[in-house]
Amino acid sequence: MTTASVSSVPVPYRVTWRRREATDTVTMKIRPAGRPLPEFRPGQFAMLYAFGVGEIPVSVSGLPIGENALVHTVRAVGAVSRALCGLGAGETVGVRGPYGTGWDLETALGRDVLVIAGGIGLAPLRPLVLRMLAEPGRYGRISVLIGARTPSDLLYRLQARAWRTAARVAVTVDRPEAGWQGDVGVVTRLLPRVRWTPADSTAFVCGPEPMIHATARDLMRAGVPPHRVQVSLERNMRCGEANCGHCQLGPLLLCRDGPVTGWDRAEPLLAVKEL
Repeated sequence: MTTASVSSVPVPYRVTWRRREATDTVTMKIRPAGRPLPEFRPGQFAMLYAFGVGEIPVSVSGLPIGENALVHTVRAVGAVSRALCGLGAGETVGVRGPYGTGWDLETALGRDVLVIAGGIGLAPLRPLVLRMLAEPGRYGRISVLIGARTPSDLLYRLQARAWRTAARVAVTVDRPEAGWQGDVGVVTRLLPRVRWTPADSTAFVCGPEPMIHATARDLMRAGVPPHRVQVSLERNMRCGEANCGHCQLGPLLLCRDGPVTGWDRAEPLLAVKEL
């Protein structure tokens, strides 16, 4: 990707619908108010600008086929994300992008696939799942393993049930609530439920960094080659164009060289503690 392929100035998009996923999380579809941005790929992100407040990086959580539209899932954790979550239908958001690397689906062709998500990490993985399910026969057995803090924090609950028609879907939570009858514990505890051939599998992982570490460790112990464990990393991305250096991880600038990268590349960098 070159800077010529992205918009460095926020382009106005309008919210066409929104859905509350959890107490602090909203999914919204936005459409261009004028000329659309270049096409995004699953795994890439946009810089979303809440007018008068600021902007933050948010991965695309949906790319509706045949539409000039983007879907984003935002968790309210700061001033900008709270402002974005408060937008209603018809209101405007500024969008820059597309930025970063996407999930490399070519490495998964003909192989078993594991999609492993922790919390809001399911959002960047959702367009990947939808893309694979829309292309039956191109991949082996598809498994989607989802972890969340509580049942109330689970994203895309109805859609995840629909995925079960073509994929193995398993869910676990850290803290159960009244009436929860599912699994409790870290998401890697779901791996024994999966039918797969580790040496001929590709894994896509997104979530909190400790969860990524633990998941990559268990996948490699099972026999998945490190270069076929793709992870999406989060850093403080401000410019989106590899100019400011805020998202630097060793030799990588994650707004340009990430957020998606192979574990073989990420592991030695993450092993060095930040100052």
